[in-house]
Amino acid sequence: MIRLNAKIPEGPLADKWTRYKATQKLVNPANKRKLDIIIVGTGLAGASAAASLGELGFNVSAFCYQDSPRRAHSIAAQGGINAAKNYRNDGDSVYRLFYDTIKGGDYRSREANVYRLAEVSNAIIDQCVAQGVPFAREYGGLLDNRSFGGAQVSRTFYARGQTGQQLLLGAYGALSRQIAKGTVKMFTRSEMLDLVIVDGKARGIITRNLVTGEITRHAAHAVVLATGGYGNAFFLSTNAMGSNGSAIWQAYKKGAFFANPAFVQIHPTCIPVHGDYQSKLTLMSESLRNDGRIWVPKKKEDAEAIRAGKLSSVDIPEEDRDYYLERRYPAFGNLVPRDVASRAAKERCDAGYGVGTGLAVYLDFTDAINRLGKNVIEERYGNLFQMYEKITDENPYKTPMMIYPAIHYTMGGIWVDYELMTTIPGLFAIGEANFSDHGANRLGASALMQGLADGYFVLPYTIQNYLAGEIMTPRISTSLQEFQDAENAISERISRLMSIKGKRTVDQIHREFGMKLWDLVGMGRNKDGLQQALTSFKDMKDEFWGNIRIPGDAAGMNPELEKAGRVADFIELGELMALDALNREESCGGHFREEHQTPEGEAMRHDGKFMYVSAWEYQGKDKEPILHKENIDYEFIKVQVRNYKI
Repeated sequence: MIRLNAKIPEGPLADKWTRYKATQKLVNPANKRKLDIIIVGTGLAGASAAASLGELGFNVSAFCYQDSPRRAHSIAAQGGINAAKNYRNDGDSVYRLFYDTIKGGDYRSREANVYRLAEVSNAIIDQCVAQGVPFAREYGGLLDNRSFGGAQVSRTFYARGQTGQQLLLGAYGALSRQIAKGTVKMFTRSEMLDLVIVDGKARGIITRNLVTGEITRHAAHAVVLATGGYGNAFFLSTNAMGSNGSAIWQAYKKGAFFANPAFVQIHPTCIPVHGDYQSKLTLMSESLRNDGRIWVPKKKEDAEAIRAGKLSSVDIPEEDRDYYLERRYPAFGNLVPRDVASRAAKERCDAGYGVGTGLAVYLDFTDAINRLGKNVIEERYGNLFQMYEKITDENPYKTPMMIYPAIHYTMGGIWVDYELMTTIPGLFAIGEANFSDHGANRLGASALMQGLADGYFVLPYTIQNYLAGEIMTPRISTSLQEFQDAENAISERISRLMSIKGKRTVDQIHREFGMKLWDLVGMGRNKDGLQQALTSFKDMKDEFWGNIRIPGDAAGMNPELEKAGRVADFIELGELMALDALNREESCGGHFREEHQTPEGEAMRHDGKFMYVSAWEYQGKDKEPILHKENIDYEFIKVQVRNYKI
């Protein structure tokens, strides 16, 4: 069995990153100009990395499938970004942010990576303020903070309900400066379809122009994947419609190990499903749980009457409302971590207390409006309330919002070491595309933190340690046979997809697959369901490759062809998710095996058997992958059962 080398520096936890930076190899300015880097994806992680590496003097080629980096899915993040500034003087620290993240991930994340994340968090805020990001401020002018799930301090910096948009505009400004200087060359409407390996190292990518259909080759000394997660495998999720896992999946099939694919996050605060033909779900920021109280009726007959339209939320008196998170978790209340809040909502709805369609609970702001005034709530959450009303035609100032859990984020991703390099030399993965920082569950407001930490403050150091050994390597030629072979394979795949001429649309198969993935590999999983999923997904893969129909042709713009390639990858990825979930016979974070729970319905870990990162190695078509294990060793914290009650 291969032992994965995470390359974690020696020494005390608080000194590891400092020691690494002091001893890593560097590339001098003249040599930086000789080295080429490809960055795929221009969300927060990709845009910040491209801007930083361009500023350092490397030659960067950045790719995105959108028409502008400003349209990356990072723009949809609402609630905020964590940092351990302790502006509120409420007891926060780098160590507390580190510990909350480890605990929130249910002790399944790598200690050294998480501490580094917490350590650089403060520099992110300084960087973004310098860029002009309009963070909310208190009356005296200091940056404001609010609370998020899994923490008892206020450490989340925000810009109303559009924090992701403002942070991305800051990164985009830095990126645009480098584009203008010529250190970054931007390729929009370009989708990566394959990774090119030359002599065992990542040396380039094959892309398809989504407007013209042209297949092109691009070479570099190193490749960085910043392409986000794979939540859209479930069809209905809070992700943008174009978000996909194809880039990291192609890297997996070229030799990059895929880590913890079963670890996906269910966000508890989403607008419930409202129809059979809905194409995506809408997230309501976790920040709403600062002032909103979550409840369902105490009496089942009241819930039934609400579902039948005979009663409304305002008809239920206070004494007949079950504020179940406050009841079950008094220390954290409505701000428990996302996995805990999601399972609690599911439990209440499964027990018959759900409202709306039966798969919804209330998020009520009555108390906050009475206590603070409508104008304060409007100032804090006005754009979120407006969005909710536009979608549901209900006024949340007068009646409670209805929410229900939905797929939101993926903690799993490409395995990387401390340097963010994958098992393929020269291939790096940053942001949500890798697995490294969140364990089995991500705390709210930590995705933006990780993306910018990786792009601004980690990768610019670690990639140099690799590129220092490449300064004598001449520029890679795209005429190499490896590029030709990769392009041929892509062309053959496209031709095969276009030639099937079946009877089913891509969306039909994706919806059917996604619903089955949600039912069997969603919030609750069990052995029988996972085994059924593995069998079913193989059948669906056969159905896809035998009965799909893609209109139009490949020479030009063809959105259905784009979706087809992504859905083909989703189905294969779903198999790996189910296999990983079946292998991990415990419950932890977002991975809830129904056979492994406490009498109170909480997740039951089995640390003696499963305290490891599962890293899967591709073995070929229709062959079961090999499982490698990176043992998780906690040297500086005490591992214990998560408790949000006291």
